Amino acid sequence: MMDREAGFKLIAEYRDQIDELDREIVRLLNERTRIVEKLGRIKEELSLPVYEPKREDQVFENIVRFNHGPLPPDAIKRLFERIIDEMRTLQQVNRRNRKQANRGKPGGGQEE
Repeated sequence: MMDREAGFKLIAEYRDQIDELDREIVRLLNERTRIVEKLGRIKEELSLPVYEPKREDQVFENIVRFNHGPLPPDAIKRLFERIIDEMRTLQQVNRRNRKQANRGKPGGGQEE
């Protein structure tokens, strides 16, 4: 049996590890976001939709195949559903903002 002092020390160590991993997750999410923004601009130039269900299915298949636990596949999929939803929202907001910015420029907003 572990004594309280050793237990609290381990808790602190694990929390430090979690904090470090959380910072890495944030860094990776922001890196993913930068790529999604680039992708969104290209899709907009090509008049492609933001929402691509087939691509989302590919992402889910990829992450579930890569997952080796302990998180179950449905949990991983739910996490990525949320990430993808936020990325899709960001693309839509960016697209709307660019469209509004172009309306203020000479000749902007004429192609609607």
